[in-house]
Amino acid sequence: MDLLVDYLRTSDSEPGIGYVGGVQPIVGRAATLYSGAMTIKTDVVIIGAGPSGLFQCFELGLLGIDAHIVDSLPVIGGQCTMLYPDKAIYDIPALPIVGAQELIDRLAEQLQPFDPTYHLGQRVTDLAVQGDGSFELRTEAGTCFRSRTVVIAAGLGAFKSRPLRLAGIESFEQTNLHYHVADKQHFKDKKVVILGGGDSALDWLIEFAESAEHITIVHRRDEFRAAPASVKTMHELVNDPSKPVDCLIGRIPSYRADGDRISAIEVAPFGEGDSRFLELDELLVFYGLSPDLGPIAQWGLDIERKHLSVSLETFQTNIPGIYAIGDINTYPGKKKLILSGFHEGALAAFAIQQHLDPDTKHKLQYTTTSSALQKRLGVEDASE
Repeated sequence: MDLLVDYLRTSDSEPGIGYVGGVQPIVGRAATLYSGAMTIKTDVVIIGAGPSGLFQCFELGLLGIDAHIVDSLPVIGGQCTMLYPDKAIYDIPALPIVGAQELIDRLAEQLQPFDPTYHLGQRVTDLAVQGDGSFELRTEAGTCFRSRTVVIAAGLGAFKSRPLRLAGIESFEQTNLHYHVADKQHFKDKKVVILGGGDSALDWLIEFAESAEHITIVHRRDEFRAAPASVKTMHELVNDPSKPVDCLIGRIPSYRADGDRISAIEVAPFGEGDSRFLELDELLVFYGLSPDLGPIAQWGLDIERKHLSVSLETFQTNIPGIYAIGDINTYPGKKKLILSGFHEGALAAFAIQQHLDPDTKHKLQYTTTSSALQKRLGVEDASE
């Protein structure tokens, strides 16, 4: 199942702009949102509106380079918004603790001075190198870009949730079968069953332990893949008789339905013992993500284990003018951290500046002292 928004609402002030989990991104208030068929000329097209893509746009803006951001999801934020908006992040410099959605909101606010243009709900399907070394890109919505460079910041690519494989189960994805949480209030005072044993499964079990009527986690084994602290908290909740939390080990061979909703799932032990049916209001499945590069795999880029190989100095791919940052790239010593993506975006911006204007000697400037950078940022009294 493609990661889409189950509960996509519309802002009163900005009709037609979606937002997730009750948090409206800054798209539309300080940015232009395009969709539909058109041809756009720009210096850079950034594919991916997650943390790395947003910061890449900021770094390019500081250098006075025009960029457009394209994302297949209907909102900015990537995995931070779609998978764990309420999860705390502890390793962002100068922010001892920040929620994933809060981080996206802060990045979007930081980007406001450059009037970013987002093309959301559009996947780039085609990329062709032109005779002059520039690129033509097309989205499935019909938008055409003529860009001098491209930055791929697509995270895991066109990632998909690994589905629950039972006959006919997909028909309940529009009612009470969920592969991610878009609105946690939807699960309040409900009987919730969670399938899975990773971080997402345990994070949401802990989150719902105080608000759900009852919550049960079902895993195939008694060893969990989540962070040790989360596993410890889960066991504490299960062993606390005052908490409505259970944990079962087993497989899911079948389910029952009542109209257009799943009413119960069968949990069967791997050894001896009888199966049992768990009644439920909502079923959450967290079997992990299956990364898929999608059309990117057909663009002639060097690929190593579903990741794009890049230069450690410039983060350029094997095709001059195409760069890759964030989780989608690979190089010796690569670490999949948000802060690594920020570092890569900063260096890629300078490399792009040199690529666009190779005959000019570019001087490194600092936002603390450069009046030119402060003017671009809209800092008051920058000219004084």
